[in-house]
Amino acid sequence: MIEKILQIESALNRIIRGKSEVIRHLLTAFLAGGNVLLDDVPGVGKTTLAKALARMTEAHFARVQFTPDLLPSDIIGTDIYNPKDGEFRFRPGPVFTNILLADEINRASPRTQSALLECMSEHQVTSGGVRRILEQPFLVIATQNPLEFQGTYPLPEAQLDRFAMRLSLGYPDEQSEYAMLADRRRGDPLAAVTPLISCAELKALQAQVAEVAVSDEVTDYLMRLIRATRQEPRLRLGASPRAALLLADCSRAAALLAGRDFVIPDDVRHLARVVLPHRLMLDVKTNYAGISAEDIVADVLKQEKMPR
Repeated sequence: MIEKILQIESALNRIIRGKSEVIRHLLTAFLAGGNVLLDDVPGVGKTTLAKALARMTEAHFARVQFTPDLLPSDIIGTDIYNPKDGEFRFRPGPVFTNILLADEINRASPRTQSALLECMSEHQVTSGGVRRILEQPFLVIATQNPLEFQGTYPLPEAQLDRFAMRLSLGYPDEQSEYAMLADRRRGDPLAAVTPLISCAELKALQAQVAEVAVSDEVTDYLMRLIRATRQEPRLRLGASPRAALLLADCSRAAALLAGRDFVIPDDVRHLARVVLPHRLMLDVKTNYAGISAEDIVADVLKQEKMPR
């Protein structure tokens, strides 16, 4: 079944040109059961990437355009009164799907953003005192524009911590952009996309990820990275235990995609650059000095030696 994921990766690379590393990271997070934040300027293909991934699976897909007037009930659903029988019935919201695209998530109010916390972390919805389990597999792909601040609300740290990765597509190189223009002359590449894998196969692959071995040496290296962020004087908040769990899960998924049944230190080192930075909080002096969380993670990776 891993061959089908590699087929999806190849197909995505034909739709989003020149972004093979981002696509591999997205598939890694999907197999690890994590959520992804696509943080980039408009027009680089964030929504197209999410829609293409959804169409290549037999999973249900829903898209919510986040706006300031969006309510939590518009996402998770609400109880509707039925005058025929005089009872309230729950009408599920768009979150009851397999792949949810939360487009421009930072345009919704913190109250609405918080409606996704339980969904992203526990894969369930509690409404009216009733707990409803979400269908598996479940993935939230959220997009936001980091450069636009008018009419937006910063994502709270609790929500950022629930994203396995924060990815950025960036502008394509010249050759890839030429290829993209040539692709569009033949029509929309999304129109020819067909499902390549079923939900049952995806769940089986996610179960297979959990069986990938992580040695004590690799686990020790991972934990040294996590603890180093908590001891970093330039940070007000280091990586959480959830960060350690997600980094381990993503490393297992990366190993599986690479055709291995065991994790190597390079898996952890490579993924730490996209799993850790968005959950770190800089202190005031560091922030004004122009040092980013990515810079600090790079320094930590240099300081901590990898096991052989």
